[in-house]
Amino acid sequence: MELQRFHVKGGIISPGELQKVIAMAEFIGLDALHFGSRQDILFPSKNDNKDITEEHKNFDVKLFATPEQQNIMSSYVSIDIFPSTVWLRGTTYLYILEEFRYSPELKINIVDPKQQMVPLFSGDINFIASEHEDYWFLYLKLPNIEQEYYPVLIYTWDIAHMCELIEDVYNNVTSVQGLFELLNKTTSLNNKNIKKKLTINFSPFPYYEGMNKMRTNQYWLGLYWRNNRYSIDFLKALCTFCVDNRIGKICLTPWKSFIVKGIQTNSKILLEKLLGQYGINVRHSALELNWHLPVDNQQALDLKKNLVLNFDQNDVSTYGLTFGITSEANTSKYFTSIVIEINPLPNIEQSSFVVRPTYNVLYAINFNPNSRSYVVYAQDVDMMDLPNLLMELTKTYFQNLGTERKDLIKPGSLRLEEEKVVLEVYQCNNCQSIYDPSIGDEEGEVEAGTFFEDLPPTYTCSVCDSALTEFSATEMEFMEK
Repeated sequence: MELQRFHVKGGIISPGELQKVIAMAEFIGLDALHFGSRQDILFPSKNDNKDITEEHKNFDVKLFATPEQQNIMSSYVSIDIFPSTVWLRGTTYLYILEEFRYSPELKINIVDPKQQMVPLFSGDINFIASEHEDYWFLYLKLPNIEQEYYPVLIYTWDIAHMCELIEDVYNNVTSVQGLFELLNKTTSLNNKNIKKKLTINFSPFPYYEGMNKMRTNQYWLGLYWRNNRYSIDFLKALCTFCVDNRIGKICLTPWKSFIVKGIQTNSKILLEKLLGQYGINVRHSALELNWHLPVDNQQALDLKKNLVLNFDQNDVSTYGLTFGITSEANTSKYFTSIVIEINPLPNIEQSSFVVRPTYNVLYAINFNPNSRSYVVYAQDVDMMDLPNLLMELTKTYFQNLGTERKDLIKPGSLRLEEEKVVLEVYQCNNCQSIYDPSIGDEEGEVEAGTFFEDLPPTYTCSVCDSALTEFSATEMEFMEK
């Protein structure tokens, strides 16, 4: 089954526009829609379906995408419901998106570093809001060019023009610095010097489902389906509700879910009634909401269900973490705290052999996906061992939450750290014998508990008679029984 994509620029779609998309889906015989990881809408396309390419014009839908085109992602969805940069408003996103009068072929992200819903670095061209009003950091992950920050801040009203310039010339340069020099010669933009590097603090991934109070006297609703199949009948009813209650925008998330903001108090009970009539569950476990799966992949969905069930049965918390399942080993595309790679099955001609799938487990440095660096935790893991391995890694996350560790975490390291004892001792440089202050030296008539600094100047090694000056401090590890 192929998937055809419809762009929802910035993840923002009006109920009226969504109604047109739904009408098209019904016309080709679909009963559900999928949402994509770049805030787009996906249509399953079977051989017996009518051709969307030919028919979309009849429905006046201007979102249809060719394979070369990419959707623009934004963190507009987080405005007014999650932490945000002080100067950044919803209208800022809308103005920026309105300036895009062409369909980009590179992935563009326009994001606030204060929120956690939309990944910061999953695009080719990534604009991240700075502390300076109307100025953005630019992080580039261009094909065949080393990833790097652009050397100046970009002005809000130059973002769309900047993207178009980059798409026109990036194939002619070999570095971000070369791109900067080329654009400086040919274009005048309202850039600003970077005086302070971008720092991104880790924040736990939010719970985003259900009816929630906004900062104003309004509500927002987060909706999630575990199989990413959104019933057309319910979506039609929801669009009608939004139109009738003057809700102008529906926001898609990269987590294959969507959020409706600006629900008035007197409309809240009507929406809750609507959810009940369609049997919509808005209280999934937090263990479910932090997963990113490939679209229409039953293997990944079954694996997630198995792992979530294991977590639930063992009372494991994954608050703040995000998990991804993928069959494509490419760390530059990952944006979750922990990634499970599905290894390809070996080609075995004899059908009598049953080959069990194996998995690789990776984690982001300090479990922060915005670190853009992933480390292999374990490779070729059997399905039977995978839940315990992930639970161990999750416990390590909580043990180190609030601190940064530079060392690499390996399977079993949590258990070893709890049992390992490290003592400072002194070793003779000549015969390698040890003076342990907790034991002392019975032959040298030194009592247990005597610090090395308190030994008499005449003390010598009990094995080779070397002087005190021949001893060096060292550490000794052993496991407690």
